[in-house]
Amino acid sequence: MTDFSELNTRALLQAYASGDVTPSEYMAWLIERVKRVEPKINALYAFKPEESMKQADASTLRWKKGETCGPLDGVPVTLKELIATVGDPVPLGTAASDKTPATEDAPTAARLKEDGAIIFAKTTCPDYGMLSSGLSTFHHLSRNPWDLTQNPGGSSAGAASAGAAGLGTLHIGTDIGGSVRLPAGWTGLFGFKPTLGRIPIFPYYTGRSAGPMTRTVDDAVMVMPTITKPDWRDATSVNYEVLDWNVPAADVRGMKIGLMLDAGCGMDAEPEVREAVISAAKRFEAEGAQIIEIGPVLKREWLDGLDIFWRARFWGTMLKLTDEKRKTILPYIYEWAKTGGDADPLDVVKGFDATLAMRDTCAAAFQQVDVILSPVNPNVSYPAEWASPTNDPHKPFEHIAFTMPWNMGEQPACSINCGFSTSGIPIGLQIVAPRFEDLKVIALAKAYENWRGPITNWPEF
Repeated sequence: MTDFSELNTRALLQAYASGDVTPSEYMAWLIERVKRVEPKINALYAFKPEESMKQADASTLRWKKGETCGPLDGVPVTLKELIATVGDPVPLGTAASDKTPATEDAPTAARLKEDGAIIFAKTTCPDYGMLSSGLSTFHHLSRNPWDLTQNPGGSSAGAASAGAAGLGTLHIGTDIGGSVRLPAGWTGLFGFKPTLGRIPIFPYYTGRSAGPMTRTVDDAVMVMPTITKPDWRDATSVNYEVLDWNVPAADVRGMKIGLMLDAGCGMDAEPEVREAVISAAKRFEAEGAQIIEIGPVLKREWLDGLDIFWRARFWGTMLKLTDEKRKTILPYIYEWAKTGGDADPLDVVKGFDATLAMRDTCAAAFQQVDVILSPVNPNVSYPAEWASPTNDPHKPFEHIAFTMPWNMGEQPACSINCGFSTSGIPIGLQIVAPRFEDLKVIALAKAYENWRGPITNWPEF
């Protein structure tokens, strides 16, 4: 069988149009690849090879007749399991959840189907999507394809594993504190969290976004016009704009770029991470940008306050469960959330108010610079079996200090690979722009990707 692993989304669609490849041929290849690779990485949930093959055959006929139903007709895609698809349960990564099938598609799923994409599988996440880990009481343990003993990160763990392993070109995750960017950083992917509300999401919540996780910037560009289309169910969504996501690479000459190497709290960036990010910043400088070192946008009391708020919120969710169901929750998550039941209500309110304080400081940071560069993940890696980089439920958010503030501030941000550790694990560079300047992030990521060159050593299985 022909190996299609080198095709990105744009090339795949061009091959469909020319007749060099049909959706049926590509799907047959992908199904065989999944069967070979998936037992090693445990990235997928609700994999449906027979149904996907039928959809691919229907797409093949449409292409032959010149009657395609949308710009992504016949392109396989995965969705994080938190994004509902009609007929499939939404287990939330936990054995404790109700497994009743969803009765309607979430916005992202609906838009992809309307534009002809084939949702051939969902991807895994940890319990309640509240870990940066592939550890779950419902799904098998997801692993990092670069080193199967290591964690892919999360909570979009399966999407990261699937993308790095080449299980198709398009994967969509969700991100409320870094859950797209963190695993993208640890697995070498481009992970994009747009301005809050740019991609309609349901259910929505403070800081919660959806975003693509792909091997190249161009793959993300190809899916953004589809998944940004409006949906009334997201009351936090921004006014819909028809944007030209296929922007050229940025000319950075004269641009003021902030370099943030201190997150203000949490884990310090490890030496290899720090060196890779500084090296990336120097490349921007060599291309004509002015690099300005800037201080953090996060304070210890705000990170701790958000921790208290989220503990209390999730304990409220768990109180709705029976005692028997609560016992099936991952002990790390249960122990973390249970302390929220004892929290002082005033501390919980202060914790929510911390999100507004972060919003202020994030906006203020762009009064002196045009964009900001920083690490994505402070650490190089951690064991696959760990629930988080600290593996300590009393210190659950020490690794999200570089990423989480931009969820609360609603700025667009991405992770793009900027090097590898001596152990061979990818390192992510974060690029952040002011609210609504999503295209600037894409243009800067394209520029850096061009300077860096393609990743040629993706994991082989």
